[in-house]
Amino acid sequence: MRLTRVAVAVAAAALAPALLIAAPASAADAPAVVPAPCVAATTAPDGSPVPVDSMSDDDVRVAIFRVIGNAATGRGVQAAAQRAMDGTIEDQRAFLTTGCAVAQAEDDAVAVFRILGVAQQNNDRAVVREATRALDDGSPAALRAFIETGRRLAQAEDDQVAIFRILADPQTSPAVRAAAEAALDDGSPEALRSFLEHRAELPG
Repeated sequence: MRLTRVAVAVAAAALAPALLIAAPASAADAPAVVPAPCVAATTAPDGSPVPVDSMSDDDVRVAIFRVIGNAATGRGVQAAAQRAMDGTIEDQRAFLTTGCAVAQAEDDAVAVFRILGVAQQNNDRAVVREATRALDDGSPAALRAFIETGRRLAQAEDDQVAIFRILADPQTSPAVRAAAEAALDDGSPEALRSFLEHRAELPG
């Protein structure tokens, strides 16, 4: 299923009150990377997928309850899961087979739209570029790929640019300069983000 930008905008507008309440202060505070609840619900402890057709009726219901109880489950998936539980076992199997993934794509699109808005406020050009690319593609795979990996790498690109600007400032203190260079030498997204978040704690 391919989601249009208009459909995503409508969904984001519908969720606006909740998104405003939970609006992140920075792109790094946007939704954390977690496995999609739909995938987690049909995955065995050893990481192998569990075919829905092989599940007993009770296993199907337990899997849906796992989706409902997952803290990472978005509003769209929650609503679809509740509708499935209110229906027949056929409805519940259909939810695990296709319905959950469709609802997850809608939730992912809203999450990407939210990340895009924060990135635009922060002038994080790489995140804006990659989020826009994912939304323009609109496929569930593109949206999930951005959330799981693309956003992290794009944020690192923006963080690296921000650190280079700090180093180019002649007023930057020796302590800040040393920490900035150490973060760049490390090169990991976590090191770059950590420096920017803790820069104010450094002398000078």
